[in-house]
Amino acid sequence: MPLGTLDRTPPPFFKQGASAFSKLLLFSAMALFLMVADSRFQMTQPLRAVLATALYPVQWLAMQPVHALRAMGDYFISLESAKTQSQEASTKLLSQALRATQVEQLTLENKRLRTLLDLREQLKVEGMAAEVLYDAADPYTRKVIISKGLTSGIALGSPVIDESGVLGQVTLVHPLVSEVTLIIDRDLAIPVLNVRTGVRSLAFGDAAGGGGLELRFMGSNTDVLQGDLLTTSGVDGVYPPGLPVARIDRIERRAETAFARIHCIPLALVSGVRHVVVLTPQSSQIAPRPPEAAPVAPVKKGGRS
Repeated sequence: MPLGTLDRTPPPFFKQGASAFSKLLLFSAMALFLMVADSRFQMTQPLRAVLATALYPVQWLAMQPVHALRAMGDYFISLESAKTQSQEASTKLLSQALRATQVEQLTLENKRLRTLLDLREQLKVEGMAAEVLYDAADPYTRKVIISKGLTSGIALGSPVIDESGVLGQVTLVHPLVSEVTLIIDRDLAIPVLNVRTGVRSLAFGDAAGGGGLELRFMGSNTDVLQGDLLTTSGVDGVYPPGLPVARIDRIERRAETAFARIHCIPLALVSGVRHVVVLTPQSSQIAPRPPEAAPVAPVKKGGRS
């Protein structure tokens, strides 16, 4: 074959084109231009939206196994939680059914005894539901703001409860909202009754005890035990009698003082409560105290006529 007929061009495999350094500079400049244009003029935003829309089905298909595994895990977790809650609810329902039967019998006996002794009927307790909006701004007090005020008929001094027990008392009323001082506030005191012994006492908010209550002025030899239930005594004319307040948690009897230090845990959810019931003060249903007679001045003997 003649040499002139040979193809003297190199095959495509050996063609280099532009150098690697030139390509690096070119693509770096393009990347820098695109970054500046995107940050300043949002030029790539439509392109990004189109790509995101086009890739969404692929992303959705890729995430389906993950969602399926999560749903399966959540199903088993919720199933176990539902079983636990069902068992707790059944146990609580049985105890409440027994307690309801006893309460009905005691209510009937109480009514018969009051009729027999010609005593007045117990005061009716009326309530109004409200929602806790936020905590009060003062960090040195334990107060919350509820969503009912003067326009809803909230009265100053009204007791406030939740589903577990006494929560506090209305101490400030505005037209649309009210301020509730919690029972763990150091400036609030509530008369309580020990259900086991029938002894009355005063429970004060224990600020130093970490959000609890303290029974003060109780002698060291007082018959109190850990776990005793404290309810409202009803002698203050504010709280209806028999509302759960707290349980005795710790008793400290010290030799250097004649009084015992009794710490209690409130039954109400004083931290994180969302819905409450505001009761009518008992003082509004009790007849006012009769006016005291004016003291008679003593007659002086031996006075001049």
